Amino acid sequence: MVAESEFLAELIGTMILIILGGGVVGGVTLKSSKAEGSGWVVITIAWGLAVAFGVYAVGNYSPAHINPAVTIGFASIGEFPWSKVPMYVTAQIIGAIIGAAVVFINYLPHWRKTKDQATKLGVFATGPAIRSPLANLLSEMVGTFVLVLGLLFIGANEFTEGLNPIIVGVLIIAIGMSLGGATGYAINPARDLGPRIAHALLPIPGKGSSDWEYAWVPIVGPILGGIYGAFFYDALFIGEFTAVFWILSVVIALLIIGAVSMETKGERSAKINNHNA
Repeated sequence: MVAESEFLAELIGTMILIILGGGVVGGVTLKSSKAEGSGWVVITIAWGLAVAFGVYAVGNYSPAHINPAVTIGFASIGEFPWSKVPMYVTAQIIGAIIGAAVVFINYLPHWRKTKDQATKLGVFATGPAIRSPLANLLSEMVGTFVLVLGLLFIGANEFTEGLNPIIVGVLIIAIGMSLGGATGYAINPARDLGPRIAHALLPIPGKGSSDWEYAWVPIVGPILGGIYGAFFYDALFIGEFTAVFWILSVVIALLIIGAVSMETKGERSAKINNHNA
């Protein structure tokens, strides 16, 4: 019974997250919505509140991770049992699919009114402002690194009972406003994968591609960032400098060097092309 309640809690919590989070993107971007054009600030605040209320809803029945990157990150440093990870991740993805289906139903007349395929996909899944896979991967890693590190900071402090979900929501708002402009800040594999699956399956008028070529970025990036955030916390604040921490540090350094090199080469190529033109 305990396992069943935890499964349902993670499913329902993630469903609420996507209903409110995906819902605000639909309201702001879909044609003829009363909230159309409200902007990035509205989106980031609503996503923060979506996380807070998702945690409030199910926090008495599970740790309310509602995010595979958090589940895996905490498990990687022994803060959560690995045996429960598959159940939690499955529940989170299913909850995200259901939540996305609810958003689709809520905006039924607006899909036909909205002609731009990218806008429709953006209600369900994230996409980069500038497509550069390695840089996009790093952006998702940075956002999730800050998320998991922040969650561990929050857990190490004493707050008035019941206030933690609001603090977590404020953290999400800060990440969205500060770091989210590059990729739309999935920082949660289930938040992106579940709704992307829903986009592929639902009868959305003129929906176009689900952009599966990009889908690996908001899965791999948050998982790597979440794991590194957890090990970074243990290393710098608890003093546990493990081999995994050093290996991840080297891998991330190489990714950063690679991304910077690619962007530098791209800038040089652009200058040469402009000169030749």
